[in-house]
Amino acid sequence: MTAPASVQVSGPVHGPAEVLAVKTVGAFHHLSLVAPGVGERSRPGSFLAVSVGDGHLARRPFWIHRVGPMGGHRAVVEIVVEPRGPGSRALAALPAGAHLEVTGPLGRPFALPREPARCLLVAEGYAAAALTTLAERLRERGCEVRLVLGGADDSHVLEPLAARRSVGQVEVAVGDLTAAVLHSLPGADAVYVAGSDATHRFVAEAVAGSEVICQLALERPMTCATGLCRGCPVPVLDDHGDAHVVRGCVDGPVFRAGRVDWAALA
Repeated sequence: MTAPASVQVSGPVHGPAEVLAVKTVGAFHHLSLVAPGVGERSRPGSFLAVSVGDGHLARRPFWIHRVGPMGGHRAVVEIVVEPRGPGSRALAALPAGAHLEVTGPLGRPFALPREPARCLLVAEGYAAAALTTLAERLRERGCEVRLVLGGADDSHVLEPLAARRSVGQVEVAVGDLTAAVLHSLPGADAVYVAGSDATHRFVAEAVAGSEVICQLALERPMTCATGLCRGCPVPVLDDHGDAHVVRGCVDGPVFRAGRVDWAALA
């Protein structure tokens, strides 16, 4: 039912970026970046690796939330930052006009349906940023899109008003998403999830054994974000059920739910 993910004509771009605008919404900081070549190559599910500080901190991966025109620039890239550690706090504190090094777009994006389908999107916390452009592409293809949008509290629910304007059918779930997901699953042809490992596993188990195609945007700790260091292992199962390990940054971050070896991931 789904087509293979779009193949990028050229690889990721590494180079300087400028912070064009910053805003704070709830618990999250939104940074709009002028990063030539990145936005034009981005696909739903792509991420951006950002160099933070003076080089003593590893690069940080962030979902590409939006790409669009701003301030005379054609393809400004917006990322969402939740300041939790030294790297994300340093990035969230950057003012407009600051410069930094970025690499992107990176990763294997979502596969889109070949024909109109009933799609359920499950988005949690800042990871909901991974599904914004996906929702737009799905609607452009004539798909019916429903969104379960959650967070630990109101401040950690990403842009519910904007989601209602762009998606229409949105159910906000603060705290536990399970009841909202189970309520929205019947009738879905495809499910796309971006959130915590616990939410990924719950949705994967909920659709297991059905014909529903489920894709997950997994987050793993990353160092290089380009596959060279192999520091972001994801245990998966092949067609024969045999386990092996792939790299989350280049073989993912998007995976079929039935391919993930959940017992090994835990």
